[in-house]
Amino acid sequence: MRSIAGRVVLMAGASSLIFFMWYAYRGLSPVAAQQHTPVTATRLYTGADGLTHVDQVNIKFSPVAGAPATLEKSEPVKTASSYVVRAAPGFFESWHNADKRRYVITISGRAEIEVAGGQKIFAEPGRITQAEDLTGKGHTFRVVGADDWVALFVDFAQ
Repeated sequence: MRSIAGRVVLMAGASSLIFFMWYAYRGLSPVAAQQHTPVTATRLYTGADGLTHVDQVNIKFSPVAGAPATLEKSEPVKTASSYVVRAAPGFFESWHNADKRRYVITISGRAEIEVAGGQKIFAEPGRITQAEDLTGKGHTFRVVGADDWVALFVDFAQ
């Protein structure tokens, strides 16, 4: 019994040491400081077949003039309006198109979007959806879970 407890303590100590060494190395590494996790938007678009399809697009960033190298921004998008939308749990909208090109940024809750071939994607907090399926069959939208779905809609200027 005593040797098992000793091994557990030894393993915990070794694991902690490895973790702290890795963390310190990662924090001091110039390569790690220059690499960022990609920021993506889920793009809904109408394909040549008239159906809505999904693509993941990386948002491109550039340095900000006069700012530290750790600050970047995307290309500006001209916008017409922005507003917050709230939908209750169970809300469902049958097949429809986006009425305007827009970003939809989910703030809270969870929704399911169905596109061509039954493919489903989820609108969850922090996710950016770029709705561009202005023609064709479109997509469905359903709020899933027990919470309201809340999102910021940012309409692009036409």
